[in-house]
Amino acid sequence: MRFTPRFALTVSLALASWAVELRAADEYPLSPDSVVQPGVPVGELIKFDFAASKIFPGTTRTVTVYVPKQYDPAKPACVFVDQDGVQFNAPIVFDNLIARGELPVIIGVFVTPGIVKAAVAQDRYNRSFEYDGLGDAYARFLLEELLPDVEQHATADGRAIKLSHSGNDRAIAGTSSGAIAAFTAAWERPEAFSRVLSGIGTYVGLRGGHNYSTLIRKTEPKPIRVFLQDGSNDNNLYAGDWWMANQAMERSLIFSGYEVNHAWCTDGHSGKHLTSIFPDAIRWLWKGWPEPVKAGALNDERMGKILIPGEGWQLVGEGYRSTEGAAVNAKGEVFFNDVPASKTYKVGLDGKVSLVNEDSRKSNGEAFDADGRLYSVSMREPRVLRYETDGKVTVLAEDIAGNDLVVARNGHVYVTNPPADSSNEASKLWLIKPDGTKQIVDTGGVRYMNGVTFSPDQSLLYVADYRSHWIYSYVVHPDGTLANKQRYFWLHVADTDDQSNADGIRTDTEGRVYVATKLGVQVCDQPGRVNAILPTPNGRISNLVFGGEKFDTLFATCGDKVFKRKLSATGANAWGAPVKPTKPRL
Repeated sequence: MRFTPRFALTVSLALASWAVELRAADEYPLSPDSVVQPGVPVGELIKFDFAASKIFPGTTRTVTVYVPKQYDPAKPACVFVDQDGVQFNAPIVFDNLIARGELPVIIGVFVTPGIVKAAVAQDRYNRSFEYDGLGDAYARFLLEELLPDVEQHATADGRAIKLSHSGNDRAIAGTSSGAIAAFTAAWERPEAFSRVLSGIGTYVGLRGGHNYSTLIRKTEPKPIRVFLQDGSNDNNLYAGDWWMANQAMERSLIFSGYEVNHAWCTDGHSGKHLTSIFPDAIRWLWKGWPEPVKAGALNDERMGKILIPGEGWQLVGEGYRSTEGAAVNAKGEVFFNDVPASKTYKVGLDGKVSLVNEDSRKSNGEAFDADGRLYSVSMREPRVLRYETDGKVTVLAEDIAGNDLVVARNGHVYVTNPPADSSNEASKLWLIKPDGTKQIVDTGGVRYMNGVTFSPDQSLLYVADYRSHWIYSYVVHPDGTLANKQRYFWLHVADTDDQSNADGIRTDTEGRVYVATKLGVQVCDQPGRVNAILPTPNGRISNLVFGGEKFDTLFATCGDKVFKRKLSATGANAWGAPVKPTKPRL
C-alpha cells in the first residue's frame, strides 16, 4: 500500500476527526507540496543567533526566520514557530501553499534549543530543561524575548518584520521534546498560540509531561486545535511509552471536546512520517482561518453539571491592590476586601460595586452569621471583629493573627491562624464560642492554615493548607471541638510550584468543594477528588464565594480584579440551615 500526498481520510462524525492508516517507515515519499515547484515565489530565510535571554540566562540558540515573498509589512503576518529548527521542508511547503492561497501569509520562526557555552567544562544542552518541563517559562521566552527580537529584523529588501499577536494567527510545532514544548506553550498561553502540531511528542515522565492526559480531562477546555503524529515503534523507555502516551493525549483531548486530529504510523522515533504529511497537517491546522479556533465542548458529565455553556468569567471590578475575603449575606450581596488599601467593597444584586468601609483595619477573611452580622479578621491589630447591624464594631477576640474564618449557624466561629512567613511556629485553628470564649482546636501538621468552610450539613469542617496539596477534613462535635482529622481532598499542583497555594474554599449544596489555588478554582467531589479545574482570566485567585439572588454565581477575588461566573450549582452558606447533600457517586 503506497502513501499518496492526498491521503485517504477516515471520517468520524462523532469525533469530527480523521486518521491516517498505519504504514511502514519506508513508505513516506515527499508530497509534491514539499518540493520546489516551478514559478512559485520563493521566500527569504534570515538566520541569526539569539543570546539575550533572561528567562534562560547564558543560553545561545540559532534562529531562522522564513519570510514569504507575498509578505507586506503593512499587515502583520501569521506566525509559525518550530522548536527544532527548520524541519518538515517547511519553507518550501509554505512557498507552495501560500502561492496557491491554501495558507495565509505566514512568517516562520524556527528556533533551536539553548546551549550554555562553558569555557572549560562541556557545554550544557538545555533542550530537556527548556522543552520537557511544564509551566509557562518557555512560552514567556517566546512571547517576551524571542518574538519581539524577531520583529527587530528586516528582509534583504528592507521590509520590517511585523508579527500578528493574536493567538488565532499563530501555530506552534515541534518533534519529540519540541512537541511537548509546543503543546505547553499553547496550554499555558492559548491567547497567544491556538494551533499545535505535535510529532512523536514526549508526553511521558521526563519532567511531568505524563500529567497532561489527566489535566486535559479536568481543566476547562481551551481554544486550541491539535494535530498529533506518532508511530507504534516509538520509544518505550524508563520514562514511559511514547506511542501509548500520544494515544492517551488524543483520547483525553477528544474526551474534553477539543478539535484534534492524528496521523499514526508504524515508524519509530523519527520525523520522516510527519515530514511526508506536513502539507496536509498544516492545511488542517489552518482550515477555516480567519475564523477563530473554538474551545472544546463540554463532554464531561461531571464538569457539565457545574458549567453552563456560553457562561464564562465576567469582570466585576478592577484597579484594586490585592483583593481577599469574599463573603455573602442573606440577600446574595457579595463583600470583599482590598487588604493593602484597608477598604471593604460590596457588589450589589445589580452588579455595581460600592465602597462600604473606608477603614477595614486591613481585614482579610470575612463571613456573615445567621443574624446578618459581618465578622472579619483584622491583620492590623490583630483581632477578630464583628460588625453589628447598626454599624458598631465589636472586638470578638484579641491576639489572633488570623487569615480566614467561617461562622456556623449555631454561632461557633473558626479562625485559621497560620504562622508568620519567617516563623517556624505551627499553624493554629481557633474556635470562638458565642459567649466569647476561645480555644485552640487544632495545631501542628497543617503547614499553613488558610481557607476554612463547612460541608453543606455542617457536620464537617474543611481547612486548606496553602503550602501543600491537601485540604484537611474534621468531624465537628456539638460543642465545637473537632475530631478525626484527615488529609482528605487531594489537589493538583502546578509543575513549577512546590505547593498548591490553596486559599479560600466554599461548598455547594451537592457537597462539592471549590478551592482557590494557583491553577485556578479546583472543584472536588465529596470523596475528595478533583473533578474540574477552572482557570481565572488573569491567572490569579485568592478567595471565592457563591453570591447573587440565587447563590448560583461564583465570585472570585483575583489580585487587582474581581470576577464572577454563573454556574449550574448553588452555594451552601454556613449561616443558612444545614443541607444534606446527595449521596456521592463513588
